[in-house]
Amino acid sequence: MSNSLFETLQQDVKRLPGLPGVYRFFDEAGNILYVGKARNLKKRVSSYFQRTQLSPRIELMVGKIARYETTVTRTETEALILENNLIKELAPPFNILFRDDKSYPYVMLTGHEYPRLASYRGKVDKRNQYFGPFPNSWAVRNSVQILQKVFRLRTCEDSVFKNRSRPCLLHQIHRCSAPCVGRLSVEQYAQDVAQATRFLEGDHRRVLSELEKEMHAHSEAMEFEMAAVLRDRIADLSSVLQQQSMDAVADGEGDVDIIAVAQMEGMVCVNLAMVRGGRHLGDRAYFPKGLRTASGDLLPPSEILEAFIAQHYLEDAANDGAGANLIPPVLVLNHPLKSAGDDVRQSSDDLPEDLHDLLNAQAGKKITFLHQPQGQRRHWLAMAEGNAKIALTKRLVETGGQLARARALVDVLGLDLEGLEHLRIECFDISHTSGEATQASCVVYAKNAMQSGEYRRFNINDITPGDDYAAMRQVLQRRYANFQELPPEKMPQVILIDGGKGQVEMARQVLTEFGMDVGLIVGVAKGEGRKVGLETLIFADGRKPLELGIDSAALLLVAQIRDEAHRFAITGMRAKRAKARTVSRLEEIEGIGAKRRQKLLARFGGLKGVANASIEEIASVEGVSLTLAEQIYRQLH
Repeated sequence: MSNSLFETLQQDVKRLPGLPGVYRFFDEAGNILYVGKARNLKKRVSSYFQRTQLSPRIELMVGKIARYETTVTRTETEALILENNLIKELAPPFNILFRDDKSYPYVMLTGHEYPRLASYRGKVDKRNQYFGPFPNSWAVRNSVQILQKVFRLRTCEDSVFKNRSRPCLLHQIHRCSAPCVGRLSVEQYAQDVAQATRFLEGDHRRVLSELEKEMHAHSEAMEFEMAAVLRDRIADLSSVLQQQSMDAVADGEGDVDIIAVAQMEGMVCVNLAMVRGGRHLGDRAYFPKGLRTASGDLLPPSEILEAFIAQHYLEDAANDGAGANLIPPVLVLNHPLKSAGDDVRQSSDDLPEDLHDLLNAQAGKKITFLHQPQGQRRHWLAMAEGNAKIALTKRLVETGGQLARARALVDVLGLDLEGLEHLRIECFDISHTSGEATQASCVVYAKNAMQSGEYRRFNINDITPGDDYAAMRQVLQRRYANFQELPPEKMPQVILIDGGKGQVEMARQVLTEFGMDVGLIVGVAKGEGRKVGLETLIFADGRKPLELGIDSAALLLVAQIRDEAHRFAITGMRAKRAKARTVSRLEEIEGIGAKRRQKLLARFGGLKGVANASIEEIASVEGVSLTLAEQIYRQLH
């Protein structure tokens, strides 16, 4: 940054308001550098341009700033939520970024007369009861199985429940009490639901006590069959609790989240373990990005923990209907959070000084942070740290294999790269069925992984059906028509073409027309039997074809990317073909317009349902006469 620009920014920030909000820094090319929040925008943003008290990482960022933008919010909480949304959307290189892939499942009890037990993801409403969240679907399935075994609640859909005339298989194997056919009253079923609810809330002792009282009452009333049923429930529940060796019922631990940070060979894992109602539900590993300082060192664990807590809890608590359930009253951490400091931050991550207060306000309850727990919580924390290291080891092995493949491909192709993280490969494939519904796909390999967010599909039109060469020409023309405007990191070093000499020639012609380097093109010609390892690499710049062999790590990476392009193309083509066939076959019938077609498809659930319907059933659709129904029937048969 020049001195004149620095001075201009210094003067400009003096006009900022002293209000809460979010700020964004950009470089000369307009690329986002950093997103931060502030209680006082003027004070916080001006702190970056004081030339003092800046860490090496922040100093490096400030040197790249060309302009900034700000957004004023009503409160600091709103600023924090907006900041996290922008971090996830824009992925600034100087922010700690956790992948936003969490969609937590819940155990749901519906609000019916006979409530249904099910797993659920998504927004919640007041009509049903929700318990959780659970870290993964396995934990939910396990809980549902326990509740089925012990309390025998129904899990069937409403349409099945209403139309049963006799008990289903689940009743026969003692997993359902068959309320669908009146095997027990509404009151009896409600009692089972109440006990299941208390179990999910962690009140296991009370549930066992109630079951024992019921069993003795039935026994004294000479109702030995019912007493035996309750005896079996008690035995099942006791067995479940004994198997759950990680329970802390006696200690009254309740709801706790355990968050552990582990580092290994330059990689970081944040492991989140969930305890609900005293039961350990399992854990989930996260691998954050943006953790390096200017000198290449990893950021302190306390900063990583703060970034995780802010991004994981606060946004969901505000936007998710079950947000209050997401934040438990106790967070156990393996490192203390850094103490609240001045507005000038020494770290890369501009997190709130009063994160604790914001969590309390968002959750509507007091949140306790512990980093030196005792008893059962100490055991849970040690287990979370161990699982974080296991996840890191697994990721390192996987990444190491992928890196080895990428390094082998770079060597084989003779690419000149500063590092493997700069390798970008775009792969194209064409898919159709005898010329119908032709689609092209482009998949991207970058940053040592497939980048599904950058995949693209192209509908291919105005070509002779089945002309793969013309289809390849069209997709490459559309993809690279404005390649001069691409930022350097978006320009591929390799353009993989799924095909032989013909497709490679089409690619050479297109790149020549655009003035691009034809040395980027690598064709992947299938070998005998289309087996992986027998492919031949074909080049457009005069290099001899390469047959790397089945043991080649480079060819394994090429095959992985090629297969992903094929998968992405064929799924799009099938969807397009199915839609085209559905519309065209009904459009061919005289008297069927858009409204009637929509009503027919809605009534019978698609073209197959219409084809399977009788003439009388088709005629029952509003606007369809018997004559037209006969015409539709004949056309579809």
